[in-house]
Amino acid sequence: MSDSTPQVTIYSTSWCAFCHTEAQWLDHLGVPYIKKDIEEDKAAYEELMSKNGGSYSGVPVTDVAGTLILGFDRPKLLDAINANNLKPSAV
Repeated sequence: MSDSTPQVTIYSTSWCAFCHTEAQWLDHLGVPYIKKDIEEDKAAYEELMSKNGGSYSGVPVTDVAGTLILGFDRPKLLDAINANNLKPSAV
């Protein structure tokens, strides 16, 4: 796996405050991610629906190396980031 390919994807909307806060938190941690707006990008919406079995419960939904986490749940996100060695060693 290439270090330049983020293993974290945030499925979000432009108006979601928790989505923006989560992105800032990941920036602060130095964890690379891809942010996809499910309202602006139909392919991103369909990608999310295929990952979660077609169930939409709100945003953000974060895919951390294959683990889906609903909402900005810092403990779950941190556990998944650490379990997949995605946190830079300097942090």
